[in-house]
Amino acid sequence: QVQLVESGGGLVQAGGSLRLSCAASGRTFSTYVMGWFRQAPGKEREFVTTINWRTSSAYFADAVKGRFTISTDNAKNTVYLQMNSLKPEDTAVYYCAARRGGIATADSSLYDYWGQGTQVTVSS
Repeated sequence: QVQLVESGGGLVQAGGSLRLSCAASGRTFSTYVMGWFRQAPGKEREFVTTINWRTSSAYFADAVKGRFTISTDNAKNTVYLQMNSLKPEDTAVYYCAARRGGIATADSSLYDYWGQGTQVTVSS
């Protein structure tokens, strides 16, 4: 049973930083693709970033490029989302997702497992 547990969300002022963690369990994730998505109130879930665990190839949404980074810790089976220069429009529930194999993708329908989400609120 794959489980993804996000943590690290909270309230931060505009311009600040947060680091989200996604602890993965239940499988060996070296062949997985991991992604972060977010959903703001009244909006559709949107892609933030994705990384191929084996190759570390990563892609970012234009809205976060240059401000967010994604990384993995193999020993801890954890994926991190470092968010810098946060803006009020980054306010959303952030979800971690895992895809069994394949290529890194922004298509949320291709991910097999999802975490419960963690709230990020950026005040102006």
